[in-house]
Amino acid sequence: MIISSDENNSNEMIPKKFQGGMDQKCVGGGRIVGKNNRRTLSVINQNLVQGRPYPCVVNKRKTKNSNPLNSNEFGNAIAIDDEHKSPTYQPIPVTLESIDPMHTDPHEMEEVEMEDIDGEMILDIDSCDANNSLAVVEYIEDLHSYYRQIEFIGCVSPHYMVEQVDLNERMRAILVDWLIEVHDKFDLMQETLFLTINLIDRFLAKQNIVRKKLQLVGLVAMLLACKYEEVYVPAVSDLIHISDKAYTRKDVLDMEKLMLNALQYNMSLPTVYVFMRRFLKAAQADKKLERVAFFLVELSLVEYEMLKFPPSLVAAAAVYTAQCTVSGFKHWNKTCEWHTNYSEDQLLECSMKMVVFHQKAGTGKLTGVYRKYESAKFSFTAKCDPACFLLGNNNQS
Repeated sequence: MIISSDENNSNEMIPKKFQGGMDQKCVGGGRIVGKNNRRTLSVINQNLVQGRPYPCVVNKRKTKNSNPLNSNEFGNAIAIDDEHKSPTYQPIPVTLESIDPMHTDPHEMEEVEMEDIDGEMILDIDSCDANNSLAVVEYIEDLHSYYRQIEFIGCVSPHYMVEQVDLNERMRAILVDWLIEVHDKFDLMQETLFLTINLIDRFLAKQNIVRKKLQLVGLVAMLLACKYEEVYVPAVSDLIHISDKAYTRKDVLDMEKLMLNALQYNMSLPTVYVFMRRFLKAAQADKKLERVAFFLVELSLVEYEMLKFPPSLVAAAAVYTAQCTVSGFKHWNKTCEWHTNYSEDQLLECSMKMVVFHQKAGTGKLTGVYRKYESAKFSFTAKCDPACFLLGNNNQS
């Protein structure tokens, strides 16, 4: 079956999205901290009580550590058959997403006099949130340390597909590419997409599924992710509609029970999105850099081979590659290295793959991510030139 465009009904399908958000963005500047020192709780409490008006230097110790998928709602063809070709895409108008920028104009950032501490300068990216209780500055480092410890629980074997009798890597790619478009048309939160793909991979690694049920797995994973992340959840009838009524309500609810039981109701695992937000803050990212980073990481979601990298590494590589793409040269400072715990050399393999994905994004049959980011809604981000210089002698352009 082919997913055809139905512009007359598209607006009726898109649920009203809860506007606003709790994301607190940090402007530039902040305290500068040494690489080999760590703030104590007393220093944090003193900052909160006295409220220092200007950036200052504090100590910080470094601690390294064979049926097709189908729908009549969207304009792309999604078929399990590898030989099937996509029809011409007809974009559907959508509402602009309201997202505050991560930071203000770099030229407007507060000047900070940098002092030499052990020859290394590291920006304290949390100093600007000292008076923001929602930023939980007192616990943020412990939280991300915990995320790094448990992120591998949410990872799956990069070879799990060999256990699937009726599925292959190409079918997964088709499903993920389509779900990215569904996610965009429903105007869902970014974290919902990453949790959806995580649930799909974890479920398929545990449960054998026939190909005619693969789209159902994707829809139910998105339903569960919406229940976990969203304020307003798409109705089951909407999910049935975008599948061209290939499934019944009972099918959806039965698959939901099966998936939850297989995953033992464990939904609270850090995805790439969790690390992306932290690492973009460390990079003092503006809106352009943020869009390029998310463009690269969504291209990586489609690729089965990227499952061999942990979420934190994928996020760090996306930020690094985005910095190289925007600036035109290699860029990875000590602040980024400190907060990600990855050196430039550790990121290079993953980053090179992202550059190749960027080069090929607008070609072939799976172009959902490229079409999404070449729109005005995302400031035509997909049209930026890839950082081919990162490929060196392996340049495939």
